[in-house]
Amino acid sequence: MWLNWLKTRGGAAMAALGTVKGSGNWFLALALGVTLLKCLLIPTYHSTDFEVHRNWLAITHSLPLSQWYYEATSEWTLDYPPFFAWFEYVLSHVAKYFDQEMLNIHNLNYFNSRTLLFQRFSVIFTDLLFVYAVHECCKCVNGKKASKELTEKPKFILSALLLWNFGLLIVDHIHFQYNGFLSGLMLLSIARLFQKRHMEGAFLFAILLHFKHIYLYVAPAYGIYLLRSYCFTASKPEPAASSLFPALSFQEGPLPCILGSKLLGFVQCCGQTTMYHRLLSVEKAGDASIFLILTTTGHYSLFPLLFTTPELPIKILLMLLFTIYSISSLMTLFRKEKPLFNWMETVYLLGLAPLEVCCEFVFPFTSWRLKYPFIPLLLTSVYCAVGVTYAWFRLYVSMLTGPPGGKTKKQ
Repeated sequence: MWLNWLKTRGGAAMAALGTVKGSGNWFLALALGVTLLKCLLIPTYHSTDFEVHRNWLAITHSLPLSQWYYEATSEWTLDYPPFFAWFEYVLSHVAKYFDQEMLNIHNLNYFNSRTLLFQRFSVIFTDLLFVYAVHECCKCVNGKKASKELTEKPKFILSALLLWNFGLLIVDHIHFQYNGFLSGLMLLSIARLFQKRHMEGAFLFAILLHFKHIYLYVAPAYGIYLLRSYCFTASKPEPAASSLFPALSFQEGPLPCILGSKLLGFVQCCGQTTMYHRLLSVEKAGDASIFLILTTTGHYSLFPLLFTTPELPIKILLMLLFTIYSISSLMTLFRKEKPLFNWMETVYLLGLAPLEVCCEFVFPFTSWRLKYPFIPLLLTSVYCAVGVTYAWFRLYVSMLTGPPGGKTKKQ
């Protein structure tokens, strides 16, 4: 049912995209199109995280600050850093105009259509920060590969890869979380580093840490990069500072460090890791290849989050569309260079198709379904772990063996 709805309503989104694109406002068109798609996903399945955030709304709205982190009526206690608690507090004062009962801490597992609409739209609205961050990141893209065709321009490709991120779509707008605006803070921080506005970048990252503690393991890489690019340059000439990381150019410096840190925590933030690698994917063919392997494998690893039957065609269709666009657009961008995949990588990525058939359509009819229900998840985890580890290895080989950078004519 939702698949048919998606197809019919999707035509309106594409029509809007074409209209705005014709006037030259292609970024607005991409943002508008994906927002319409998010609205279409409102009635889909949602996980227990939906109740988690509803309970946090109730806690912050109904109780004094001193009790926020001690309230345990529900098993879903408030366990995020203070800024996120205040974020829920602000949302709760809007939620009361939708349904006051959703803010009652004793209404466990409370749900109705008004609650659904408020929480879904709260995610969509806060994604405006993510849209702005993408726009800022696209300003930092190298324009050397610019084509006359709009769809072949690096900025257009990067915008599409970020705004139409399959991982964010299913995790935030189906499964239900607030990763969009948090990723926006991270991307905006990275953009400020690219723009040599280091204090702003550091400040934004500090804010991010107070929203979600999972970003803490990126802090060492951030600290090292800021020491190299901001603190040390105040007392040393640029060449000496650059020699701290001879394999990294100034523009690439923060990203390999951040990506390396996040790849180590890939289980917790798969979609975020692939998102940051998009920033490098439009610069060099090697990074594009790593990104495509990482994002395809990483996005497929999210499939078990949506285990309900109505969402099966949606997740397959959305991932196919995003994957086909990612591969085709980057192949077009780097068509004058060597192929992005070797035979081994091609075979591995194509192997995701029979894996999905086995897990979703074959295993449920076997005798192992009741005795070993974990087998599909095990196969998915192991298969995807191989791709993630391979991408991590290639990233570090590229970073450590690449040619020295960062020495422009100006320097």
